[in-house]
Amino acid sequence: MTVIEEGAKKSSILWLTLDRPRLAWHAWHEGAIYLVSGPGEQQLPGLADLDTVHVTLRSKDNGARLVEFDAGVEQTTDPEAIAVLAKARLNAPEGLIERWAGEATVFKLTVPDPE
Repeated sequence: MTVIEEGAKKSSILWLTLDRPRLAWHAWHEGAIYLVSGPGEQQLPGLADLDTVHVTLRSKDNGARLVEFDAGVEQTTDPEAIAVLAKARLNAPEGLIERWAGEATVFKLTVPDPE
């Protein structure tokens, strides 16, 4: 297990460098990080326009910086990944996946291969 995978699995939040550092909740699924942005969800301005984004994972135990890396950004409609992300959503309202399909964007962040 890589440091990225371990950090992403242990903590459900990360930092993205966008217009400013942005805290975002996410889910880890099959080697990638998934997040959602849109009405009623976290706002991640400019993420849809990027090919890569700088990500910082912090330790869940003490908040120290665990690892930083650049991840590839793509929009996804993968139903399995979206279901995993929806399950991770705190206080998920009824019809969440359907609302996301109409109003939000789900992103897949592709992490770099371990060296």
